[in-house]
Amino acid sequence: ESTAAQTFCFDRLRSVPMKETRDTMLGRHDPASIERALNETSPPLPFPPASDRTAWEGVREAVGEEQFSELFIRAESDAQAEIPRLPATLYLEFSRAGSREGYEGPANRRREMLSNLTLAECLEGEGRFLDPLLDVAWAICEESSWSWPAHQGDLADMAHPVIDLSVAMTALHLAELDLLLGNRLDPALGRRIRHEVDWRCLAPYLERHNHPWLFDSPDRPVNNWTAVCNAGVAGAAIHLEPDAARLAEILARAARSLDDYLSTFDEDGGSSEGPAYWSYGFGYYTVLAHLVGHRTGWKVDFFEDEYVSRIARFPSRTRLSPGLYVNFSDCDRHVGLIRAHLSYLSRRLDLPDLARLLADQPGGGERERELTWALRELFWRTEHVDGRFVPARHDWFGGMMWMVARQDPEDRGALVLATKGGN
Repeated sequence: ESTAAQTFCFDRLRSVPMKETRDTMLGRHDPASIERALNETSPPLPFPPASDRTAWEGVREAVGEEQFSELFIRAESDAQAEIPRLPATLYLEFSRAGSREGYEGPANRRREMLSNLTLAECLEGEGRFLDPLLDVAWAICEESSWSWPAHQGDLADMAHPVIDLSVAMTALHLAELDLLLGNRLDPALGRRIRHEVDWRCLAPYLERHNHPWLFDSPDRPVNNWTAVCNAGVAGAAIHLEPDAARLAEILARAARSLDDYLSTFDEDGGSSEGPAYWSYGFGYYTVLAHLVGHRTGWKVDFFEDEYVSRIARFPSRTRLSPGLYVNFSDCDRHVGLIRAHLSYLSRRLDLPDLARLLADQPGGGERERELTWALRELFWRTEHVDGRFVPARHDWFGGMMWMVARQDPEDRGALVLATKGGN
C-alpha cells in the first residue's frame, strides 16, 4: 500500500499551472453563425406554458401528492402574506453597519414568493394565484436596483445599472415567469418585465466592457460570478429578446466570457472554489447551456467538449462522505448539491455516478427555492440508477495539486485523506 501511495503521489505531484493555455471552446461561436442557427431553428419552448394543461397535469402526477401539497401550502401562505418592504434606508444599512442579511433577506423572500406562486398556478391552473403573483412581480420590477448592497454600496445610479449575481438571477426569474404565465397575466406586466430586463441587463451588458466578472484580467480574475451573471443575462435574453441579431450578439459575448470561466478549472476539471461554488457557478452554466442548445437546435452546444464532462465530475471526485466535501480555502465542507442539476448532467453527459449522488442530497436548499431551480426540479428528474455511489480509491487534480485518498471507498466510515500541495 505504501509503495502504491508513493507512486501515486510522487509520479504525479508536478507543478502544473492552474490556468493552462487552451484553444477557445465557446468563443468560436461568432454572432453571425449564432444568428444563422437561431433563424434556422424554431424549437418548442424549453418548458411548457401553464396553458398546456396536459403537460402540467403530467408533471403534477409525476411529482406526487406530498410534494404538491407542500408547494401549495407555501403558495397559499404567500398569497395572503404582505410583500416585504425594501426601503432605501434598509439598503444603506449595509454601508453603515455591514449587514447584508437585513436587505438580502426580504429581497430573497420576494423572489421565493414569486417562485412558489408561479409554480402553484402552473400546477393548479385555476387562476387563484394570479393576483398575488402580479403584486409580487410588479414590486420586484419597481425595486430601484436588483443588486445586493454588498455589491453596489450606494443607492442606485439609474443611469449606470450594476449587473451582479442578484440582478442576473432576478432577470431570469422574471423572464421564466413570463415564459410560463405571460399569456395569463396582465399584459402590462409582460411589457414591464421586458423594459426592466432590457435597461438593467441587456443594454449595459452589450454597451459596457467594465463588468468585473465578464473577462479575466490580472487584477480581477474571474470566478463563479462569470457563469451566474452570463447565464442570468443571456438566459433572460433567450426568453425575451425578439431580435435574432441582438440575441446573437449577447450569446456570442456570453460564450467568449464563459471560456474565461472554464479556464478557472484545472486540466482535471477541478475548481479551487470547491464543490459548493461549483454547484452555484457550473449550475448556472448548465442552465444556459441547456437554453442555448435548445434554442439553436444544438447547433451551438456548450457541452460538446470532453473537458466539460471532466468539470461535471468534480463533486463525485471530491466527496469525503455523504454530504461532506473537500473544503480547502474558504470552501464549505457541508454541501447540498442541487438535485435537478445532478440529474440533468447525469443524463446529458452520461454520468450515472452523478445520479447516484442524488441519494446523498437532502433537497429543499436555498438555491432550490429559486424559480430557476424549482422549475427544473419538476422537469429534470432522473430515473432510478442501480447501485449506490462509490468514489474512486484515489483522485487527483494536477493544476491545483489536490489529492484525495480513500482507505476503503466501499466503507462510508473509512478514513479519507485530502491534501493540497502548492501555496
